[in-house]
Amino acid sequence: MTRHLHGKTVLLTGATGSIGQAIARELAAEGARVLLHYNSNAARADALATDLGLGAIALAANLSDPMGPNALWDAALAQAGHIDALINNAGVLTVSSVDDPLEAWHRAWQGDLQLNLMAAADLSRAAIRHFRARGGGRIINMASRAGQGGYRAEAMSYGATKAALINLTQSIACGFAADGITAVAIAPGWVRTEMSESYVHTHGEDAALSGVPLGQMAEPTELAELVAFVLRPSQASLTGAVLDVNGASQMRS
Repeated sequence: MTRHLHGKTVLLTGATGSIGQAIARELAAEGARVLLHYNSNAARADALATDLGLGAIALAANLSDPMGPNALWDAALAQAGHIDALINNAGVLTVSSVDDPLEAWHRAWQGDLQLNLMAAADLSRAAIRHFRARGGGRIINMASRAGQGGYRAEAMSYGATKAALINLTQSIACGFAADGITAVAIAPGWVRTEMSESYVHTHGEDAALSGVPLGQMAEPTELAELVAFVLRPSQASLTGAVLDVNGASQMRS
């Protein structure tokens, strides 16, 4: 197997979730050193770092705290010395309703805005400044099918923040291409994760897959393979792309 990412150091947020773990394993298999961000599950993060080897380390940070993203970047840089790529994978879907009290409505929106958008923006800002000094780097943002059209009423904050994340990705791609910095968004539909399994347990799998012509959820490994491919040195011209992984449930002309 060709190790396309040999010698690369990658900061991955949300590394202990289903998708994060799959990405981390695929990157390590391609030769990358992975800096594993986690919020609270230290045992899972440390075990994953041990499994990966290649100098992988676990880094704790609360990205819901406005100071958390910069603290994470500084800690990662202090440990690794340099970073070649950033993957903003951490995210949250907070259920809310227009019938909620205004305070609760604001709390849901502010939480999704901070974790899904502002954390990614702050980390991207830090990465861009670092990458400019090094002659380039890669950013991948994990968006969602929800960000490319209207989304269900109880999760409007999720859809809106993912739409903004796609726009952020494309703005970075346009604004910093001359610095050798690329940015790509990946927009999954249903993926078989702990969160989707919880939805299926409550509503049934038919409810989740009713609008998916393929009739199945994506596996985390599918996303992981795509992330590793995007990070290959040969794929610079993908910058600005939004890569859909949704079983033909939403297609753009």
